[in-house]
Amino acid sequence: MRELEYPFDPELLIKKKLKIKKALLETNKAFLDKKIAILGGSTTSEVKNMLELFLLNYGIRPTFYESEYNKYYEDGMFDNEKLKNFAPDVIYIHTSSKNLKQLPLATDSAETVDKLLNGVLGEFTGLWRSLSEKYDCPIVQNNFEYISYRVLGNMDCVLPGGGVYFINELNRRFSQYARENKNFFIHDINYEAACFGLDKWADNLYWDMYKYCMCLNAIPQCAYGVALIIKSIFGKNKKVIALDLDNTLWGGVIGDDGAENIEIGQETPIAQSYSAFQSYIKRQKELGVLLTVNSKNNEETAISGFERPDSVLSKDDFVSFKANWDPKSINLVKSAEELNLLPESFVFVDDNPAEREIVRQSVDGCAIPEIDDVENYIRILDRSGFFEVTSLSEDDAKRNEMYRENALRNRALDAFTDYNDYLKSLEMFAEIMPFAPMYMSRIAQLTNKSNQFNLTTLRLSQAQIEEIATSGDYITLYGKLADRFGDNGVVSVCAGRIENDTVNIILWLMSCRVLKRDMEFAMMNEFVDTCKERGIKQICGFYYPTLKNAMVSEFYSQFGFEKTKEDESGSEWQIDVSDYKPKQVYIKIN
Repeated sequence: MRELEYPFDPELLIKKKLKIKKALLETNKAFLDKKIAILGGSTTSEVKNMLELFLLNYGIRPTFYESEYNKYYEDGMFDNEKLKNFAPDVIYIHTSSKNLKQLPLATDSAETVDKLLNGVLGEFTGLWRSLSEKYDCPIVQNNFEYISYRVLGNMDCVLPGGGVYFINELNRRFSQYARENKNFFIHDINYEAACFGLDKWADNLYWDMYKYCMCLNAIPQCAYGVALIIKSIFGKNKKVIALDLDNTLWGGVIGDDGAENIEIGQETPIAQSYSAFQSYIKRQKELGVLLTVNSKNNEETAISGFERPDSVLSKDDFVSFKANWDPKSINLVKSAEELNLLPESFVFVDDNPAEREIVRQSVDGCAIPEIDDVENYIRILDRSGFFEVTSLSEDDAKRNEMYRENALRNRALDAFTDYNDYLKSLEMFAEIMPFAPMYMSRIAQLTNKSNQFNLTTLRLSQAQIEEIATSGDYITLYGKLADRFGDNGVVSVCAGRIENDTVNIILWLMSCRVLKRDMEFAMMNEFVDTCKERGIKQICGFYYPTLKNAMVSEFYSQFGFEKTKEDESGSEWQIDVSDYKPKQVYIKIN
């Protein structure tokens, strides 16, 4: 919904929240239902209202538990039957500098301040560990915004007794805890307050009258920041940036001006702005965001813009390059098909409002930020949070390389008339093993991101994945696939719960970048072999339909499973282990 896209109007959202909520609920989205517990050190009712709007816009339908005013610590540390019965999927601790019981005196020594810091940190770490042990779900914790005055002036950030020094050090220790503890995330309200303007953010009128820890108009910004974290945890991030060229990645029209005359580099202020934007896009690529070109241009002319020595980006940075005179909406869909991704995975960046509107009307789910002047491109794209990072795996850093290798595989296919000969030529090698500690983060990431080749769409946190892996009641497998073109990393995951002599497959998914390589056959062969080793006699599989996973509706039929039940909620399948006939695959297995 346009009203909820960055930059949004906070007054409008607060004023029309009920109308916006109704409109969101009336969309045809297949909502992901999640339970969010808000433990507040201040009044949280409006935070909850705004968080609900943003999550609904991301396709997540939340239900909420709210602590009583300033009872965040008691709710987390002590037995709480109501919260236990609520069984939260995410816990958000909404505290602020207003909840710091004591700030250092300007004359305090470094030792005294360190003891005070350890006291605050100890109180919060005790709370986090208690919540983690009781509820085993992601925890989102605010850090602390600066207080609205500096007793020591500029030395406030230097001397141990300074409030700025104290906040900085406390935030650093919170961040260190987040680095060392999975499933724990920092919501950076300190950065948000700086962007909003600390004087406006810290308007004490709202604290004195309503016990809001920030001004009313800042609440949507705070809720938006939390929503970005939650949607990332549950796999709602975008994956691809589709970029226009003229007046988007460089200044000018390359077809008219020539590559030698476009604005890029360091010669002029406007050229520097475009170079800065290209540098920002390059940094997104380093995090695993895929880059594509979608431009109305002759391809040879478009490529010449990236051959300039002062261009930050090169043609090799893009996994799909569409420079032609077709409608950009068609090009975007074609790029999605090439990458085996849904168009809703894309962010379309174009300076032309007419082109943006055509794509908006033609491609459902594609994000289309409203960019204006080049000096604002980075701010708008960055604060839109399309690629919010809550985990960063080795596979993320290699993703662009993996998709380029896929393009080489597709070109190699053109040389074969027999598909089996093509599969043999790939010289594929798979590592298929029980869930291993080094891959837990990637496995959890796959369960939350995979939508198309996903039979049950069960979303699991890393902690839940680890619990399954260490339980003797499950059979688990991950699959890595490599070939002569390169390593695809962990691309497939399955898990089955053992009940007597039967195993129920609760999780089966695969990355779409390895479709039609027979990896699913290799995985099933190994799964059945493991069942035999464990004395399992029967395997039950389940398919639960969504708007996106129709491609696997008959997945089990190809393995000889018998369909035993089917209704609007999905289908169930069974096979006796003794009846399973292994599938031929051209993959060597570890």
